[in-house]
Amino acid sequence: MNLAARISRISVSKTMAVMEAAIKLRDQGIDVVDFGPGEPDFPTPENVKQAAMRAIQENFTKYTAIGGIKELKKAIVEKHARDFGSKYDISECVVNLGGKHALFNIFSAVVEEGDDVIIPTPYWVTFGDIARFVNANPIFVDTKESDGFQLTSDILERSLTPRTRMVVVNSPNNPSGAVLEDAEFDRIAELCRKKDVLLLSDECYSHFLYDGRKPFSIASRTDLKRHIIIAGSVSKTYAMTGWRIGYVLAQPEIIGAVVKLQSHSTSNPTSISQRAALEALTGQQESVGVMLAEYARRRKFVLDRLRAIPGVKCAEPGGAFYAYPNISAAFGRGGIQNSVDFSARLLDKAHVAVTPGKAFGTTDHVRLSYATSMEQLDKGLKRMHEFMVSL
Repeated sequence: MNLAARISRISVSKTMAVMEAAIKLRDQGIDVVDFGPGEPDFPTPENVKQAAMRAIQENFTKYTAIGGIKELKKAIVEKHARDFGSKYDISECVVNLGGKHALFNIFSAVVEEGDDVIIPTPYWVTFGDIARFVNANPIFVDTKESDGFQLTSDILERSLTPRTRMVVVNSPNNPSGAVLEDAEFDRIAELCRKKDVLLLSDECYSHFLYDGRKPFSIASRTDLKRHIIIAGSVSKTYAMTGWRIGYVLAQPEIIGAVVKLQSHSTSNPTSISQRAALEALTGQQESVGVMLAEYARRRKFVLDRLRAIPGVKCAEPGGAFYAYPNISAAFGRGGIQNSVDFSARLLDKAHVAVTPGKAFGTTDHVRLSYATSMEQLDKGLKRMHEFMVSL
């Protein structure tokens, strides 16, 4: 059967492929330690679940406004203002079916065929595929592990082309956990204004920062609002990955375009999930601090254990809940030539699932999620250590 050409331009998410491989082994009765999933292992907070149940009991189960209920949009812009100092009103906000849907709609609304989209490496797997789907050119810009995978305005300026339409920044970064310095983010935003290029900031992990660092949004630069698009989500912050609520903050023309897209595709986000997200944003926030404290504890444990493995190096992640160790010392040993071989062999021999760095645009790394229990972290890292020593 002949499928549309646009489908041939994209591939199945490589992080999902790792998950499926681990599931197949589990189905055979094998004990697999899975460091693949990029989602919190905490339950959704009780007050959020109760809000969803109330919505059902109150029969809040019909269509809503395509771009989300007013109460939720108001909660989003008000919390963003409190947390980051931004200034949006509800005409500059649209609610989507998760952060991935928000990004897909942004690309579809503002990127033309043949445009260049700048994506720093390492990058989240979906950015490049969305660019290709809308027939744009993803331009992958290397950052240095020795510099903590930091994008700089100098690197960006050398990478811009006459066809550059948008720059994508994900800070804290998935997969590396790298966090842009606030001042550097400012310089990048100024450069985008100067070159009349859109700056898309994916803030999915913005509340998970370590060592006392405060959350930052480039939307605090209200003078640059015309060039800034914010993609956000409740998925990671409130352990609500399955509820599928994301949002976009941008100038009204972009919001209107996204609403138009949704009117012919998904229509409104799930009514019940919207009520749950409203409670997440306006209710108690203690659960976020509890998760952050536990992630910080796990981060230290994971870094100490990874750095104790012969040949393994790991930059310290400043945010999110991933470690991105360099495992290139294993190349040329045991039939391993690259990160894909390493991940496959580690899963086959040690029954530990990690995501190869190739999925994120680098050759020497694998991604480990520490959004899992300390027991699983201890077991998996012990197996990984033994595997490396055995090569």
